[in-house]
Amino acid sequence: MPLDAKNFPLVWMSYDEEPDHDHDEDFEALEACFGRGAPFVILTDNAPAEDHEHSQEEKKRTALWMKTHKAELRALVLAMIVIEPSATKRLAFRSFGVAFAKFWGHPLRLAPSREEAMEIAGKLLSERAG
Repeated sequence: MPLDAKNFPLVWMSYDEEPDHDHDEDFEALEACFGRGAPFVILTDNAPAEDHEHSQEEKKRTALWMKTHKAELRALVLAMIVIEPSATKRLAFRSFGVAFAKFWGHPLRLAPSREEAMEIAGKLLSERAG
């Protein structure tokens, strides 16, 4: 899940990764975002494939990292916005959103287009600032 934070507080995440991708770099990038001390939104326009699986080791490492950074995840990440043009796929994501929010500590929002995702992100950020 490579991250691009050059347009912070809009942090773009990609699920396109090489087979030997180093997830530690992803965690370090998130930690750098936390280090800014300002709220941000994670956006992605390529949700994980249905067959996307993590090894037991990756799941354990992610859970441990998440426990360590639970406070930052809840305080600074306003939402993850998934851009999905398909209404059917967005509907399928809704049920996943409840479990996602419980685990990560921030909501999963869905948008049919990049423009709507940017509107949602802007609204979340302005509400937090105000």
